[in-house]
Amino acid sequence: MDRSVIGQPTGAWRVTVERGPVATFATAVCDPNPLYRDRRAAHDAGFTDIPAPPTFTFAMGFWGAFTEEQPVDPTGGENPMHAVMGKLHSEGALVLHGEQEFTYHRPVQVGDVLDGRGTLVDVYEKDTDAASMTFVVIRTEWTEADSGAPVVTEQFNLIARKRK
Repeated sequence: MDRSVIGQPTGAWRVTVERGPVATFATAVCDPNPLYRDRRAAHDAGFTDIPAPPTFTFAMGFWGAFTEEQPVDPTGGENPMHAVMGKLHSEGALVLHGEQEFTYHRPVQVGDVLDGRGTLVDVYEKDTDAASMTFVVIRTEWTEADSGAPVVTEQFNLIARKRK
């Protein structure tokens, strides 16, 4: 197993949090709370604008990552996570999204402009009688674009399971 990929960047993004995608995400996760759709409800709850539902940051890049605002790709076009998992997949491994965790430093709200930087933080293996599993751990730090203040830290595992 090549552990030299640990510490390498997996990407960088800038995302603008918009009202429509926040409401759509709340609907998609079956959360009817008006907090995610109505500014008055959000203000009454103490927010300065509509907050995003938990886990929104994992999907927000599909809506608010405008091409002209994106930073230079720190991977140079070669994401180490893709290299590790792609090789294992080509050898017949089943690739799964494993554990996902979020640490909130403050709520994500409509109007936020957030910068994200991903890093491959660990690679390790576990064996069972039936399979070998390779775990790749990615951490993404989301910060306020203007101040650099932390907003959300995400961490997830990808698992490649290869039968023996």
